[in-house]
Formats: sequence, structure tokens, C-alpha cells
Amino acid sequence: MTELLDLPERTTKPRSTGLTHVLDRGLSVSGVDALAEVVGDYVDIVKLGWGTAVVTGNLERKVARYLEHGIPVVLGGTLTELAVSQDRLDGLLEFSTRLGLEHIEVSDGTITLPHEEKLELIERLARDFTVLSEVGSKDDTKIMAPYRWVELIQSELEAGAWKVITEARESGTSGIYRHDGEVRMGLIDEIVHAVPPESLLFEAPLKDQQVWFIRRLGANVNLGNVAPDDVLSLETMRLGLRSDTALGQVGAEVQEEGVRGE
Repeated sequence: MTELLDLPERTTKPRSTGLTHVLDRGLSVSGVDALAEVVGDYVDIVKLGWGTAVVTGNLERKVARYLEHGIPVVLGGTLTELAVSQDRLDGLLEFSTRLGLEHIEVSDGTITLPHEEKLELIERLARDFTVLSEVGSKDDTKIMAPYRWVELIQSELEAGAWKVITEARESGTSGIYRHDGEVRMGLIDEIVHAVPPESLLFEAPLKDQQVWFIRRLGANVNLGNVAPDDVLSLETMRLGLRSDTALGQVGAEVQEEGVRGE
């Protein structure tokens, strides 16, 4: 159907840019099938949020079904943090391998983990997994200077991270956002000035946040923590099929509005 209109060129699966990273808060196996039926072509990776993998009753069947649909799965970074803090990392790695997972998330938004140790962990895990690391705190009162964001992101990419996730929580109210969900525009501009956007995955659970990133960085920006029910809506915004990003708006926001400070 896309041949009916002139639309932005979208990357296709398997993608390295234009990723849609989906947050699964507890879908059933039938819910996985429904997701794949309607928007499977647009879902690039699914994260089983937080530590839900430990308590969900359908874990093995659900992960297997995602993989059957060609959708990679990653466990939440909080689970990795807890495993590290309890000296249970080897068990988590065995658990992930047994499930058939090829991706792993490394974060430090919940526990205190010296950055050198985090870099060593990324380097170690990158030998066997595709690593998504995460920068930023889940505490919206902890504000980090833009130059520090850049330093941390660059060092984690150098350590072997495939993509670095910019923290926002599932609520979109911390990290790269203010407590009311507004994008910290100056921070984002500092980051993308120093780091190629294709190496980043911006958590953007809210529609207005998704619109801002599409306008700022184009249809093939990597966006994460997208709710399953929002995937189709996001794809229409990427393609300019909603008024929010239609009529040449994609990539035009900075030129039109300038950049606000921190």
C-alpha cells in the first residue's frame, strides 16, 4: 500500500537503524501472536520489562513464540543489575542462553555500579551476546551534565555495546526527560552532536516524545519502551501518515524552533 503515496524511506528488517523497541509488561502467548500478526514487520526487539521474566507464568512459551516470529527478546536491565548485586550473573546468563536469547541489557539505573566495572561487564558480555547498555538514572532528581552523558555513552560503545539506550523509565519522566515528560532538548542536541544517532536508542514511551524525535532525527530514529498497542501508531508517524509528522515535518523541528537550553 505504501506505493500509493510518496513516503519517507524506511529501513526494513533486520534493521540496525529505525528500530522500534517494544516493552512487554505481561503479554500472553496469544497476545504475542496478535502483535506479530498486525505489526510484526515493525517490531525489532522486545524487552520483558524489569524482572517480569522471573514471575510470568508463560515465559518459555512466550519467548519461543517471539523467536518463532523472528522477534528478538531481551530481559530487563533491572534483572541484570539485581543479578550483579547478588553475585548471580552466571546464573542469569545460563538462564538467558537456555531461553534462546541473544541480547542482554546492561544498566546501572537502580544499583550503584562503578563505571569501570560496568565497562568490564559490557566487554565480557559482548563476547557472547548483543549488548544494549543504558545510560541515565531512573531517579528524576539526579541531573547529569550533557558532557558526562556523552562520555559515558562513548565509552560504553567502545566497550562493545551494540546500542546505548538513553534512560527515560517506562513513564518517560526521567533521564532525557523532565519530570513532566518534556524532552531535554539541549541535552539531546549535545548527545547527537557527539554520538551518531544510529548508535543510540532513545526511550520514548509517550506519543509527544516520539513525535519530537521523528521531527528532530527523521523517520529512522531508534525508539524504545514503546507499548505494544502503540507500535502501529508510531509507524504511521514515522511515515508521515498522521498530522503530527505529515507534510514535510519530519526532521524539520530544529530548523523551525531552534534549541531550548537545559
